[in-house]
Amino acid sequence: MRIKLKQWANIAEIIGALAVVVSLVYVGIQVNDSAGAVRSAAANDVNVALQNWYIELGSSQQTSSLVYRGLMSEQALPEEQEFQFLMMLHGFFLGAQNSYLLAAEGTIDTELVDSLTVVIIGINDLPGMKRYWRQRKSYLHSGFAEWVDRVSAQGGEETMDLYNRPDD
Repeated sequence: MRIKLKQWANIAEIIGALAVVVSLVYVGIQVNDSAGAVRSAAANDVNVALQNWYIELGSSQQTSSLVYRGLMSEQALPEEQEFQFLMMLHGFFLGAQNSYLLAAEGTIDTELVDSLTVVIIGINDLPGMKRYWRQRKSYLHSGFAEWVDRVSAQGGEETMDLYNRPDD
């Protein structure tokens, strides 16, 4: 029995349709793998940014002293030091904002934002934090600023031991 040209065309069409389905499945797998890689890279970038901020703060006596004095001081520090303090704290909050926004869109795990919540609650009542927040809140994404306000209002945690003065 000889297969006619039309039958060959039908067979070719079926094979082509199967090839398209296989290709779509393959592309779906690749996109899923790519999305996972993007999520991993985003989480790593967030962690590295915050890690670098903490390393800078902890490895420089001048910087750590400045941030500590800025957080504890009821009054603004001398002009240039106050500027440095506000910029250092703003750098932290930009990193926290990045984490919040990435978690909100589902790119990174929300547990990372939960750890930032503890930090924010821990410094929430410090005079320098209040001074910073009054001055710089409007420079941040409104959704993030509202989240910080909600977290701060929750309270429930005392100031972190790290920020308690020795005479407390």
